[in-house]
Amino acid sequence: MKITIVGGGIAGLSFALNLHARGIDCEVYESVPEVKEIGVGITILPHASAELSKLGVLEKLEPLGIENLESVFFNRYGQFVYKELRGRHSGYKTPELGMHRGRLHRVLYDAVLQRLGAAKVHTGYRCTGFKQTAEPATGVELFMDLADGSQRVVPASVVVACDGVNSAIRKQLYPDDQVAFAGINTWRGVSIHKPILSGKSYIRIGSIETGKMVIYPIIDNVDGKGNQLINWVAEIQEDQAAMNDWNKPGRLEDFLPTFEDWRYDWLDVPALIQASDHILEYPMVDKDPLKQWTFGAITLMGDAAHPMYPRGSNGSAQAIIDARTLADCIQNSFASDGANPTSATHALKDYESKRLEPTAKVVKTNRTLPPDAIIMKADELSKGQPFRSIDDLISQDELRQISENYKQIAGFALSATPT
Repeated sequence: MKITIVGGGIAGLSFALNLHARGIDCEVYESVPEVKEIGVGITILPHASAELSKLGVLEKLEPLGIENLESVFFNRYGQFVYKELRGRHSGYKTPELGMHRGRLHRVLYDAVLQRLGAAKVHTGYRCTGFKQTAEPATGVELFMDLADGSQRVVPASVVVACDGVNSAIRKQLYPDDQVAFAGINTWRGVSIHKPILSGKSYIRIGSIETGKMVIYPIIDNVDGKGNQLINWVAEIQEDQAAMNDWNKPGRLEDFLPTFEDWRYDWLDVPALIQASDHILEYPMVDKDPLKQWTFGAITLMGDAAHPMYPRGSNGSAQAIIDARTLADCIQNSFASDGANPTSATHALKDYESKRLEPTAKVVKTNRTLPPDAIIMKADELSKGQPFRSIDDLISQDELRQISENYKQIAGFALSATPT
């Protein structure tokens, strides 16, 4: 039997590689007709890079990105709040990498093509729904719209839905499912710019209450002149804000005024923003945690299971951990009960029991106490005003504890990360 994977993003491809490494057959169905290197920046945290190392792709990824040295926090006035070393520089066995999302996706996709063979990867197949039957060997019928305009029914014994935040399979399981929007809109871009601070710094400035910027490099010496490709994200919360549209380009006039006076001796934020050729707008949305992912021979994974605010760089990490966890569950179930659909469906429930609650905690924490809670705490103590020194308000040890609390919940505290 084989496992059918709906969606060829980070979750689906990681899962396919994990299954192949365990000798378990699978096929991948991806909606886009052609896989291209699209998107902007992504950060691969140490617990994710450890998983990618086990899959044998980290060696190819490292030269394509920038290994983060540090994470640095500033208030909206550009005043230093907190700094900590990251990745290998703080004791992890694997790095924290900033890179172009399209490059990560390409490395995973190429690895799947090479290891599984092109016949196992089907592009231009958009899943629109499913039907479960009583036949164990082909217990699921997947309804697919093909890129050429035709439709097809794909029989499957076990299905793992990795089709993202707008998952058609999740929507069928939960017809009233909606994204949760709390008035936070974001704009993203990449700009060619000289290295900022160390040139390997993940930078947060401000908070959503005052306007927030997340800035980090993703490609070194992009122009042969020593400049980097810098990924930036602007976030603004407004009580009555309409939700940004994923499908529309961003407009400077919608957000630049918030950051117009963010000019520091170490960075001109408006100039960085205006240097971007293309700006994308997104709403910051997630979905309320579900009580169940697995229904018979179908389960959810990654953003289809637990879409979360893109804070703390944890969405992709949790998807990659999902992939390894389910592959382990299937392998263990097959070893004890044989490779059959019934054994696989038991594995799906085992996976759900291991991953549902931990990911729900990350979803809730990203809403209420994300890493930039460090800046929010500084703003609270300073009443939103400039200060002489952060040490007059709070110690670095107290701020470090906020950071460590998030790492514990997100699963990448140094003590919990595999060596």
